[in-house]
Amino acid sequence: MAFESLSEKLQNVFKNLRNKGRLTEADVKAALKEVKMALLEADVNFKVVKQFIKSVQERAIGQDVLNSLTPGQMVIKIVNEEMVSLMGSETTEIPLKPSNEITIILMAGEKTTCAKIAGKMKQKGRSPLLVACDVYRPAAIKQLQVNGEKQGVPVFAMGENQNPVNIAKAAVEHAARNNMNVVILDTAGRLHVDEEMMAELQNIKAALDIDETILVVDAMTGQDAVNVAKSFDETVGLDGVILTKLDGDTRGGAALSIRAVIGKPILYVGMGEKLSDLEQFYPDRMASRILGMGDVLTLIEKAEAQIDEDKAREMTRKFKKAEFTYEDYLENMSQVKNMGNIQDLIAMIPGMGSQLKNVDLSGSEAQMKRTESIILSMTPEERANPDLMNMSRKKRIAAGAGVPISEVNALVKQFDMMKKMMKQFSGQLSGKKRSKFRMPFGF
Repeated sequence: MAFESLSEKLQNVFKNLRNKGRLTEADVKAALKEVKMALLEADVNFKVVKQFIKSVQERAIGQDVLNSLTPGQMVIKIVNEEMVSLMGSETTEIPLKPSNEITIILMAGEKTTCAKIAGKMKQKGRSPLLVACDVYRPAAIKQLQVNGEKQGVPVFAMGENQNPVNIAKAAVEHAARNNMNVVILDTAGRLHVDEEMMAELQNIKAALDIDETILVVDAMTGQDAVNVAKSFDETVGLDGVILTKLDGDTRGGAALSIRAVIGKPILYVGMGEKLSDLEQFYPDRMASRILGMGDVLTLIEKAEAQIDEDKAREMTRKFKKAEFTYEDYLENMSQVKNMGNIQDLIAMIPGMGSQLKNVDLSGSEAQMKRTESIILSMTPEERANPDLMNMSRKKRIAAGAGVPISEVNALVKQFDMMKKMMKQFSGQLSGKKRSKFRMPFGF
């Protein structure tokens, strides 16, 4: 889970602060010393940590803080604000030209992220074109074509024995002829910088009017990622950075350092394999996650992205009349699964991440899969009409799903209890405003 190690250490520091009724200057300095060690252990750049602690301390040892009724809470608030400032304060979008003009984006990094950015552009109503300019790595072109196909985005390629500059120029001409308005140049991305690659990027930028230059780096490499970004910026010039694999980075050094070191924003962060797992980077939300305060806004956005308005209205009607079916149950589980990893979702709920840090929730996802296989082993009639269920049907369903009949019985019992609850609550809900957000029944 992202920032797990750092978050746990910082929450322990803050817990001690909250437990003190009054704070002295020595208390604040002692707490900030622990914060400093936690940040350094998280592989945050040393100079960045030094400046961060200095900024927090200057604000936290003032009389307004020390004499307040809740000094510990005020110190935490200051840490949060300074952390947001450290990561950029404001969210930065990839700027796009009007839709009747072509925006050219030069990307250095792995193919999956290039394709996901193209997918994001498609979601915004643009017509993107991926361009295979990496002619060096074996199968790089094929990899981009596969990833482009997943996003439903065309890929322009001229083969391996071509000059990347010529490919880029031809791609822009192709885009103009075919009414495409975002050209994404996928260039040779490597973990470490070399002169040949830098010269190639400089040649592309000299030949074309590039609107945005973006580097994709692996968050789990920590300060190596920061150093690569710094070299790219000094040699080629960057407009922004995308951090991948942040979901597996328990420390968070790159995310906390990169903006302060190179002065360029983090545009997106990769939190998993799906397109929806490439998230817009919000410094305030990220700081909230790091400090264990959750991230409700992102959780709501993930829910909204998965809930179809018409289906939500129909589900509300069924809930009101207690007409919920196994088909609806399956639909709810699908929405929960599409929102992402359960452990990560729960960590976005304020206070829940720390409470469940030692709880293995992998069993919940495994159980969802088993429940899904049981429902899919039912006939369409059985899914639509739960009252048809009898012992012979249960035996057939258990055999089809490869589970003991006890699991089928447990699901049927859980489902029947849920319908009874619906009948009880449907009367209480009448006359009150119903939200489209509802508790998923998948787990």
